Amino acid sequence: MKKYDVIIIGGGPAGIITAGTAKTYYRDKSILVIRKEEKSIVPCGIPYMMSTIGIDQNFIPDKAITGNGSELLVDEVMEINIDKKTVKTSKETFECDKMVLAMGSSPTEPAWLKGREKKNVFYIKKSSDYLAELREKSADFKKIVILGGGFIGVEVADELNKNGLNITIVEKLPHMLSLALDSDLCTNVDETLKERGLNVVTNATVKEIIGGDKVEGVLLEDGSKLEADAVIVSIGYTPNTEIAKNAGLLMGPNKTIWVDEYMRTNKKDIFAVGDCVERKSFITRKISHVMLASTATSEARIAGANLFKLQILKTFTGTIGIFSTRIGERAFACAGLTERMAKEEGFDITIGIFETKDRHPGSMPDASTIQVKLIASKKSGTLIGGQVCGAESAGELINIIGLMIQKKMSVHDIMILQIGTHPLLTAAPTVYPIIKAAEQIIPNL
Repeated sequence: MKKYDVIIIGGGPAGIITAGTAKTYYRDKSILVIRKEEKSIVPCGIPYMMSTIGIDQNFIPDKAITGNGSELLVDEVMEINIDKKTVKTSKETFECDKMVLAMGSSPTEPAWLKGREKKNVFYIKKSSDYLAELREKSADFKKIVILGGGFIGVEVADELNKNGLNITIVEKLPHMLSLALDSDLCTNVDETLKERGLNVVTNATVKEIIGGDKVEGVLLEDGSKLEADAVIVSIGYTPNTEIAKNAGLLMGPNKTIWVDEYMRTNKKDIFAVGDCVERKSFITRKISHVMLASTATSEARIAGANLFKLQILKTFTGTIGIFSTRIGERAFACAGLTERMAKEEGFDITIGIFETKDRHPGSMPDASTIQVKLIASKKSGTLIGGQVCGAESAGELINIIGLMIQKKMSVHDIMILQIGTHPLLTAAPTVYPIIKAAEQIIPNL
């Protein structure tokens, strides 16, 4: 039986970064990464494989693992023994000193959805072969209904729309991206999708996928029907934790693996990272359902550095939940709590909103409008959430806001923030949107 110092199960972003970080801190340790898929794909790029890029343009190269001295095995892990620290694959069994579970998640296939077994019902799986089949078959469809108006559903819809298909998105909440953005920004999402030719159906619950052997449409709870040649179900992801559960590891209430602040499970020398682990909100301390590659890689760096001894002290706990997307020429991003979430949790809050151009002067040829919304605790002024809508710079601005939340900055801290600006790159220093949004909050404290 071959033995390694570290065996990592899963070759997605969490597994790759765990291996790379471990090699950075423990150069002499032998590391084996085992993944089921022949090729690993970039999760965030999956929607764009439907149109913008080719299937083979979204692979993570194997050298991301082997380039740092780790070994890669493409095989399926059948079971693990957490006492003997062994990993059994379909072909052989390995032994290790440390084990890291980075098994990710799979699209939720709702048992309650009648008709889900019909031909031409698809999910957004993390499989290049499956996605290639979906892309190829979609060329023969005329009408597609997508169930779920979250980030993945919206992005896949927008991509398929580029191929000239008739796309309808069905969302049970009042707006698309309702769980990430407040209604004032969600309205912009709905409008942008409609402007791009998509059909947006909100406040609607799906009752059944109708048809014979194959899809003919979708029946809603109100009795209305939507014609369709295919249905794509995008209502979230379920953690891949069966192997961990069967091995006897401690599980959380959402069928995720319990871990401490250093990504250690309840069993010595067994770590877990990524979508398969239990997470808590940075602000509310409640269980979080956030599944992001960016969060997974942060966890992976913590685990990789601390496999054999605690070298990086984790000074913050919980996930902030930083999202961003782009629909057409308009970007949307969020971090932390929305205004609605904060009120539901009982926070006494105040908000600040500011809109400006992302170049200065605003007459610059490529200038775009950008809006920043900040949510802060009313007494302390501590930032607990933020949203950005408009120009492409929203993606980087929300990262700044996320860091501010992580560092527990107040609007007073933001008011004296030192920034660099340039006419061709940023908004003017006199109207820098994050600072100006914070300024709107000051009088309400």
